[in-house]
Amino acid sequence: ISEDDNNMEEYPTEIHDYLAAFEKSLGSVDEMLKTMMSVSRSELLQKLDPLEQAKLDLVSVYTLNSMFWVYLATQGINPKEHPVKQELERIRTYMNKVKEITDKKKASKLDKGAASRFVKNALWEPNAEKEHTSKTPAKGKKLQ
Repeated sequence: ISEDDNNMEEYPTEIHDYLAAFEKSLGSVDEMLKTMMSVSRSELLQKLDPLEQAKLDLVSVYTLNSMFWVYLATQGINPKEHPVKQELERIRTYMNKVKEITDKKKASKLDKGAASRFVKNALWEPNAEKEHTSKTPAKGKKLQ
């Protein structure tokens, strides 16, 4: 009897696909952590602007707390009744604030001078039209 066969007997077969997906996800997390840990934090932060540093810190702490949430669940503890829930909500609040700042940076800025000129030139003014036509030479006549 192989080890896989023994493992199959320890849990209901209906959840085999869920456990396989969970194992694959853990492998992905492990690979990401190895990549992230391969570069020193100070070296990484030097390459980032303050907003990007905040994003990195928030994603890191959110990931750590999410993993703790999963750990609690595997230990039979309801994470919804644990302080980790409030911590995740607090982190999400800060993530939303950083997103708002990022969105404001990406939003196009209004050039008030250009907008004013555009509106002024788009509006027809009867007096300006008369002045404009009287100062321009008639077609066919040469300027001297």
